[in-house]
Amino acid sequence: MKNSLFKNIMLICIFGHGLHSMALNAAPYSNQTGQSPLIVAHRGGTADAPENTAYAIDLALRNHADVIWISVQLSNDGVPVLYRPNNLNALSNGQGLVSAYTVKQLQGLDAGWNVARNAGQQTIYPWRGKGIRIPTLQQVLTQFPRTTFYIDIKSPDADPVQIATAIKRVLVSTNSLNRVRLYSTERRYTDAVKQVGQIPYFVARDDTRDILARVALNHNCQAAQEPIGWHGLELRRQVEVVETYTLGEGRSKAEFVWDKEIMNCFRTQAANRIVLFGINSEADYRIAKQLGAEAVMVDSPAQFSNR
Repeated sequence: MKNSLFKNIMLICIFGHGLHSMALNAAPYSNQTGQSPLIVAHRGGTADAPENTAYAIDLALRNHADVIWISVQLSNDGVPVLYRPNNLNALSNGQGLVSAYTVKQLQGLDAGWNVARNAGQQTIYPWRGKGIRIPTLQQVLTQFPRTTFYIDIKSPDADPVQIATAIKRVLVSTNSLNRVRLYSTERRYTDAVKQVGQIPYFVARDDTRDILARVALNHNCQAAQEPIGWHGLELRRQVEVVETYTLGEGRSKAEFVWDKEIMNCFRTQAANRIVLFGINSEADYRIAKQLGAEAVMVDSPAQFSNR
């Protein structure tokens, strides 16, 4: 984190983030009236079905998810496909990087093969052999033409401009620019999305985290003035605080939690929108609602289907 974060205290984050309605993209939206936050199905609902598949997306929508969060990588022949882990064997019956295979080869894999669930004391694989495939971005945008998607760029080895350009090409061809928003934990991908233009995007994760830190530590809303836009971050962030002294430094662990002061500071800029990640309990959902978050990212849309 930048040394200028504040006068002589530096934060080192010690872990990263674990985001069918068109409302958030079709028109300005701000949840400051106690409305229920929109439900964002994390990876299509990773707790309910094989993540990042059309099967999961369909189930999430039937469980009343408002937005679908998907993870995108680039195949060997330059096609954006939905998959998150670095290795195909984490979830499928493949092996190695997504980028080592053509889209045709990827779609021959079983995307539910290694997706496990606990049944008592046994581990079962309920989706093996069910015909669940790794979809392309174009396929899901076409299959779900009225659904809003947040697209998380996850390629461990893709050239940033190449993948951003490939995604834009799909968005333009499916007339989807008005119902998506791009995100990445890595600034190089966020910067590439800005460079190719036209695609709505989230503020770089590091920038959102820095604002949170400055407001929480300095209690000064001036710290939340820039950058302005869509912000996505965990409800809680574990950090290590490093204080620099003349004769050395002191370290202590801390947890930053979004609260009314922080949210009010972000709200000094009317264009700011807040999506809180890691909302997987009723208690955290109530906190997010009280804070006025526009949306919350959940692993199980089924858990919140009756909200």
